[in-house]
Amino acid sequence: MNFSQHKHFIIAFVIAVIVYAVSYSWIEHRRVRKGAWEIKFVVETNTPAIVINEPALKIENVRITFTDENIATNFSATMDFEQPRQWPYEVPFGKVIFMDTTFLPGNVTFQLFGHEIQLLPRALAVDAKEIAWQSDTNIVLTRKK
Repeated sequence: MNFSQHKHFIIAFVIAVIVYAVSYSWIEHRRVRKGAWEIKFVVETNTPAIVINEPALKIENVRITFTDENIATNFSATMDFEQPRQWPYEVPFGKVIFMDTTFLPGNVTFQLFGHEIQLLPRALAVDAKEIAWQSDTNIVLTRKK
């Protein structure tokens, strides 16, 4: 068989590769375009807190402070939640109990000092109560009894 007999198969293959490459690039761009949740774990004056940021959603400096918890050392660590991981896994002050980052920023749920904190693009959920996102706020949580 010569080239002319295989020409249709070769053309179909080349078109399929091009369509696949363009489709994959478009889907990947849609998946990551908003970026990931960025969480800063901090301890200031013995009181732990997390600071939540997600620039694409215009969420900045949403602080959750755990007032009844006492950690004797100053501490600061920042984590972004872009890459999927097997959950549950440990983070400062607790663990991630659910994570879906198929389309960023996705859904990340923490168990921190006995509180369930869920980050969703539409709202923040603290102990199953939704709170509308509002930048530069401080949510104070006390120890669960």
